[in-house]
Amino acid sequence: MGLHRLLLLLAGFVLLGAAVAVILLGGNPHGPENGQEELAAFPQLAAGTPQILDLGAAEGLEVGQQAPGFTLPDVAGNEISLADFRGQPVIVNFWATWCAPCEIEMPELELAYQERKEDGLVILAVNRDEDRGVVERYFYEELGLSFTPLLDEEAQVNSLYRVVGLPTTFFIDAEGTIRAVHRGVLTPSLIDEYLQQTVS
Repeated sequence: MGLHRLLLLLAGFVLLGAAVAVILLGGNPHGPENGQEELAAFPQLAAGTPQILDLGAAEGLEVGQQAPGFTLPDVAGNEISLADFRGQPVIVNFWATWCAPCEIEMPELELAYQERKEDGLVILAVNRDEDRGVVERYFYEELGLSFTPLLDEEAQVNSLYRVVGLPTTFFIDAEGTIRAVHRGVLTPSLIDEYLQQTVS
């Protein structure tokens, strides 16, 4: 193999790696600049800071459309439907226990929930295809969260919402309309910005 072909092959691997990173961590040069600055506050991401995709969903799900309805069990076995919360703003966060960026943003979501739950804010944390006991221990005991984890045991709701990488978060207003979509780690200012668009 000539040197020229070897260099082209190596360049191809680099581009492939970059594409995979964008899919998994999110990326869009048009995201809010303040989110980029705040990511520096997360040392866990120092090795590779993802860019932020602030608005617009994947195929078939766009800002301004109605959020698809779904029903999933919580860790206690209760059936929870998105429709149960019509009239309230809802954050639907797709996550998994093995997702390090998910763990980073969870305390920020908890803070937003504590600040706005009296105003009716609901957070549904849709776990991707993991065991009930694992999710319950991780969510409540390890992270000390108080909003609602749901079990998407066959990742059907992940597919319904066209979720490619984790975390992915949808901000839905009281009428059930998608107001913002974010792929990658949420920062406090981004959560506030999206909630301003979502909470009337």
